[in-house]
Amino acid sequence: MVELAVGDAYGAGFEYADAAFVAERNTLRGYVPHPRHRSLRPGSYTDDTQMSIAVAEVLVSGDPWTAPTLADAFVRVFHRDRREGYAAGFHGLLCQVRDGEELLRRLRPASDKSGAAMRSAPLGLLPTVPEVLRHTEIQARVTHDTPDGVESAQAAALAVHYCHFGLGPVAEVGRWIDSRLTDGAGGWARPWQGKVGAQGRMSVRAALTALAANDTLSGLLRACVAFTGDVDTVATIAIAAASRSAEFARDLPPALLDGLERGPYGFDYLAELDARLPH
Repeated sequence: MVELAVGDAYGAGFEYADAAFVAERNTLRGYVPHPRHRSLRPGSYTDDTQMSIAVAEVLVSGDPWTAPTLADAFVRVFHRDRREGYAAGFHGLLCQVRDGEELLRRLRPASDKSGAAMRSAPLGLLPTVPEVLRHTEIQARVTHDTPDGVESAQAAALAVHYCHFGLGPVAEVGRWIDSRLTDGAGGWARPWQGKVGAQGRMSVRAALTALAANDTLSGLLRACVAFTGDVDTVATIAIAAASRSAEFARDLPPALLDGLERGPYGFDYLAELDARLPH
């Protein structure tokens, strides 16, 4: 969870920024203020991490793995620590609703964007592929009840599962995911090039491409951001998987680890939550 949040917080400084800005500032020397979104303090994570926290908390709680339970968690985690980074419409809805029941009643989950994929990483730690797929589908359908919304979330979780259990060379992760998601559109082994848009399929393909081409967390983080576009989501997905792989050198710069937010749900809370997740 700590590494995931570092990827999210670092990438947040570059999300949809101009390519020239990314090329100049993507050095890992520290967190970078976003050139336009000045309200986001460098070192603060976004909705990618906050929603991953909600998923992780439900997973370790032992509560029923249902849409109402997950929706309750999304609302609770947001209200205790309100922050920017959510899509405008969803942020407004979260501000208005009081519980998961109201969220489910008012939500129209017909999105193929990356919101379900960005929060799927903790589910990759489940012991079997069927469990990963089932848990991920249920959480994805709360907000992204579309074929690409669900499949991209499952692909992101499977990347963590593959790395965590050492199921093969990381360079083959996309092919392995294709072999497990045979009912979907596939294409997870096809390299991504260029700017990453808002769709979940784009973010996950870019993350898998960067995973397959790197063997250090620092190199991976720079590669994720270098795509440009929705790079905080790309980095969240990729770093979450790589942090569980023995193939990757754990060399994130101290400036990024030390600079990650230290509030009630910051570095220490993330580390404690990580220790409670399946290992």
